[in-house]
Amino acid sequence: MKYNSLLSLTKAFPNEETCIKHLEQLRWPSGIVCPCCGRTRKIYKVKRSSIYKCGDCRKQFSVRKGTIFEESRLSLQKWFAAAWLVTSNRKGIASTQLSREIGVTQKTAWFILGRLREVAKAMSSTGGPMNGDVEADETYIGGKESNKHATKKTNAGRGIVGKQAILGACERGGRVTSYRAKGTTIADIHEFITGNVSPNSNLYTDDHAGYKGLKNYNHESVNHSGKEYVRGKAHTNTIESFWSLLKRGHYGIFHTISGKHLYRYLAEFEARWNMNKMNGAERVDALLESSSGLRLDYKGLKA
Repeated sequence: MKYNSLLSLTKAFPNEETCIKHLEQLRWPSGIVCPCCGRTRKIYKVKRSSIYKCGDCRKQFSVRKGTIFEESRLSLQKWFAAAWLVTSNRKGIASTQLSREIGVTQKTAWFILGRLREVAKAMSSTGGPMNGDVEADETYIGGKESNKHATKKTNAGRGIVGKQAILGACERGGRVTSYRAKGTTIADIHEFITGNVSPNSNLYTDDHAGYKGLKNYNHESVNHSGKEYVRGKAHTNTIESFWSLLKRGHYGIFHTISGKHLYRYLAEFEARWNMNKMNGAERVDALLESSSGLRLDYKGLKA
């Protein structure tokens, strides 16, 4: 199915039946599989509905079963539109705007975004360690102490005080991954690098002391403190572009990101970055296709 705008998406999926058929093709490309027992031997369709019944476990199910859409009263048309808006807006979309765009309450829109970010998190966790030319860097997320309300201030200093440390790595021309870390010590950084970058990769960083001693990598660094930003192939411009996009989304769209939900926002930005070579329809399909096996209720989102 081809569509290159929100309007053409609504024309491609004019009713619930077309949405269900498309989701079934994405989820079960080789034939319907019972999400309850995993069998395919005997699957019957209940007349005049989109419900199926498994002849082995005798349970009924729909294409929503075992996905983020399960037990959602929203139409799949609205879910498809939300998936388009999330994947096509590079800096993200606020729940207040999403609620206006698809005609739901802000609370419902926030829940939709939480579920879609759960899918993004699952997508970002695939692919294995990075290799080739990889850039690594660190950044901090959070508001300035001077701008905070008196009850929110830590009164512990300036600079990075009260901010969340984020570590990131990016394959040149490929994927990006990020992680909310406890800090940027040698132990923190080495654990992140060894867990996300294959040994013998070409690793490019800045001159942060935490990157020293990475002996299993072809490591080169640029001296940012000495105003050196590029030396041959050594630079961190790609990962810094990702940080820039993340921060523009933080300050311009979401304004406030709590530490509790930060990993979900990181996953959302990672997924969009990693799909940047896809067209709009492919991005939506990738998100829908990855929705299977994931459940998140409102209580779990707030926990």
